Amino acid sequence: MSKLKLNRPIAFIDLETTGTNIAVDRIVEISILKIMPDETMRTDTFRVNPTIPIPAETSAIHGIFDKDVKDSPTFKQLASELMKLLEHCDLAGYNSNKFDIPLLVEEFLRAEVDFDIENRKFIDVQNIFHKMEQRTLSAAYKFYCHKDLIGAHGAEADVKATYEVLIAQLEKYDSLEGNVAFLQKFSSASDAVDLAGRIVRDKKGIEVFNFGKHKGKPVAEIFKSEPSYYNWMMDGDFPLSTKRVITKLRLKAFNK
Repeated sequence: MSKLKLNRPIAFIDLETTGTNIAVDRIVEISILKIMPDETMRTDTFRVNPTIPIPAETSAIHGIFDKDVKDSPTFKQLASELMKLLEHCDLAGYNSNKFDIPLLVEEFLRAEVDFDIENRKFIDVQNIFHKMEQRTLSAAYKFYCHKDLIGAHGAEADVKATYEVLIAQLEKYDSLEGNVAFLQKFSSASDAVDLAGRIVRDKKGIEVFNFGKHKGKPVAEIFKSEPSYYNWMMDGDFPLSTKRVITKLRLKAFNK
């Protein structure tokens, strides 16, 4: 019996994309491994037409070319099916807190679908691995599962390997608890307010910038003293999810 204890389903997610920029790149393949509290599971993999060209250097990594997805549905066409599949699920993945989950949410926002993240917990298996051993997914799979990762950089192979690595981590480290709340806290790299980690909470719980000239400064104070900074962010190449967060913080400050 697995040491992973679930109160509700958890979905392991892996994306293949057109690139690594959350604000502008698109999903070309998504694989979801959904684990139920009774340990039954299902895997669903979708090819996605990104509606933009896939750069040759990116195709060379994951092996998906424009011709492979030209007849696939767009994310907007898949959004309702994905929403239903992920309903009531916590989310997990490998480097998922920094990339897969933010980009997935960005795609939902572009499709004008309000994907709820406030009531979900996130587990990043890479962060657990880096805190314990410091390696890559293929190395993690070899280290924890004693197997070579066949089909690396394919979404389905990677998502299944990520789940196996987490289970092996729970078996290996007695200090790790199998409940999702503990694993979310342990695998979080920072107390991020937005999914991209542009805004974080400091030790006092105050929302501060985590980048640029105002790094470490309270968001509310900067928006009050330098209103143009808010406008610059809203007009800039920031994820829609980040823009939602700063708008909420700005309104919160005005209403005080």
